[in-house]
Amino acid sequence: MSLSLDLKDLDVLTSNAKQIQDDVLKEILTLNANTEYLQRFLHGSSDKDLFKKNVPVVSYDDVRPYIERVANGERSDVISGGPITRFVRSSGTTGGKQKIFPMNDKYIEMMGYLMALSSLVTSKHFSDNVAEKGKKMGLHYIRTESTTPSGLRVCTALASFFMSDYFKNRPSKCNSEYTSPDQVILCPDINQSVYCHLLCGLSQRDKVVVVNATFAYVVVQAINALQIYWKELCSNIRSGHVSEWITDLECRNSVSSILRGPNPELADVIEQECSHTSWEGIITRLWPRAKYIQCAITGQMTQYIPTLEFYSNKLPIVSSTYGSSECLFGINMDPLSKPQDVSYTFLPNISYVEFLPVDHEGDMNSIVDLVDVKLGCYYEPVITNYFGLHRCLIGDILQVTGFYNDTPQFRFVRRKNMVLSVNVETTTEEDILKAMARATLVLDQSTNLMLTGFTCYADISTFPEESFDAPYKLGSKDGLIGALEIRVVQQGTFDSLMEYFISQGGSITQYKTPLCIKSSEALAVLENKVLAQFYSKKKPCSCDL
Repeated sequence: MSLSLDLKDLDVLTSNAKQIQDDVLKEILTLNANTEYLQRFLHGSSDKDLFKKNVPVVSYDDVRPYIERVANGERSDVISGGPITRFVRSSGTTGGKQKIFPMNDKYIEMMGYLMALSSLVTSKHFSDNVAEKGKKMGLHYIRTESTTPSGLRVCTALASFFMSDYFKNRPSKCNSEYTSPDQVILCPDINQSVYCHLLCGLSQRDKVVVVNATFAYVVVQAINALQIYWKELCSNIRSGHVSEWITDLECRNSVSSILRGPNPELADVIEQECSHTSWEGIITRLWPRAKYIQCAITGQMTQYIPTLEFYSNKLPIVSSTYGSSECLFGINMDPLSKPQDVSYTFLPNISYVEFLPVDHEGDMNSIVDLVDVKLGCYYEPVITNYFGLHRCLIGDILQVTGFYNDTPQFRFVRRKNMVLSVNVETTTEEDILKAMARATLVLDQSTNLMLTGFTCYADISTFPEESFDAPYKLGSKDGLIGALEIRVVQQGTFDSLMEYFISQGGSITQYKTPLCIKSSEALAVLENKVLAQFYSKKKPCSCDL
């Protein structure tokens, strides 16, 4: 697999997707055909036709026993022909439970390649050679990794990347492309890390050209932290000293070197901006050279678009890459596209990807290769990677929106699992987001309030909204489905919800506010902070927002 970083090579890749995909599958099967998992289907063969005929399409639960055997100390060749050196942990906030996936340094190399290629594409549109013209205020974090019974590390994909030698020894490190030193990213205490990211970013406010995070929520969370700490941050800049509660010595010392002594003039400027009653445009007021915000804004993250636009005076929001814990997929070739129009061009040289039509009705033979998808149709990706996943469904629903040369482009639609179902009806992630978009318009037009987060809970009784589907409306009309109840919660409640999920092993960099609460413990976090309740009818409720 070539990992070239020339945009001209991108045209070669996307113009030869079929051959490259066949070559990738051949390489994967040659590496893995004699593993315990594949041996029973392929008998050592690396033939594509035999692979498609004999290897079943599976879910994570089907391969979990093999993954757990390696995690518990058995040899990697139970499932992977290459060495398994660590595991990637999913967030668990979408599907309700965390999963682990095998990986090694090749995954890190692929991630670096995808990020670098995406950066080249984005630079072409914004002319922002960060090394020459400015820095990224990168809001990146890790959480303390765990280990399997056999001693292998388990952490998120991004944590693996930031802790890797690949990242530590990157060439761009010499140019200090981030406002924060690596020690801040690697600080295991999230609160100290958030504070120091802000302190470093404010100290270098005239150099910041990009605000960068994994997900939109991370940027919103950083602004929330800024609202809490801005006076203390100004005091640090004014005195040239880091607050005493920053006790991680490597983090503290590296940030002290960024401050470089007292700067009362800068502290006055920041204090003046943060003292305004309204924080509208606070990002562009504090970082006037910022050209765009770079973060994932599709799927569940679309709920944060109005908040980011409010804080940034509608700076462009660039959702540059698409990937999952199972696999890395592609990049956004049109960074200036509106968030609702974002599509990703799949790169054919990373993994072998097939596509199962959403309307397959149990016909698994309807699965197609990357280059054979049809414009406008909906599919679920089926992943075969280098590390032990073979024809594994990942649960995302994508729509084909176009082609870049011969390679399809996809829009992320939703997660496969329904969000709510009270009485046979299916209320999807898209339905919920449409409904909340309407609610946001009402807030904008009739109050001075701003929707900062929402989630739902089905109590097996209810629901309305024009955005919802026909079975829902019918059930509601017939009295089988009760009324919608809206519960307004205290400010900061969704931060508490995030803290709960992080305490269960999640990561702030991966965190997505779940659109549907299924955990009774998570529901209790919300119910304990309810300020007011509203009903759409005189019937019991089904949904908390």
